[in-house]
Amino acid sequence: MGVRKDSVVANERGPRARHRMSQPSEPDEELMRALYREHAGPLLAYVLRLVAGDRQRAEDVVQETLIRAWKNAGQLNRATGSVRPWLVTVARRIVIDGHRSRQARPQEVDPSPLEVIPAEDEIDKALWLMTLSDALDDLTPAHREVLVETYFKGRTVNEAAETLGIPSGTVRSRVFYALRSMKLALEERGVTA
Repeated sequence: MGVRKDSVVANERGPRARHRMSQPSEPDEELMRALYREHAGPLLAYVLRLVAGDRQRAEDVVQETLIRAWKNAGQLNRATGSVRPWLVTVARRIVIDGHRSRQARPQEVDPSPLEVIPAEDEIDKALWLMTLSDALDDLTPAHREVLVETYFKGRTVNEAAETLGIPSGTVRSRVFYALRSMKLALEERGVTA
């Protein structure tokens, strides 16, 4: 049999490759190309089995493995024989570390039920306030006063009576009739309970 599969990587381990390793700012592109060409396919097949066929995750693991190989090129230069066992070990450790980190995090909640809940829309709120204001204009001034004091300002019947200077029984009566009139005014505008 002739040349081993990772012969290109082995050829890169010569003096020229070591010289390039001494300059960390200059990436050893030929070494990376050789690693990818010789090992990416078999490494991807191996990792696919480890991640239950999740291709995207497997590709991420292979990429991370090759980046670590590039960062540790000095260690690969000193190694004798094939670099594939080193790559397989690194890939396996990346998969294990990924699994452990997912186990350590709390389980993510499915966001789909949240998508069904309508978000509060400022336009709807503005339209509602315009409709409400328009319906209030249809009321008599006396009915509008008691609704503003009791419902919008949050006063009790006695507090509204004191503020308006009328008996509390009159406030109750006006609130009752004002609500009936308000309901009719809103129904005319297409608002139903």
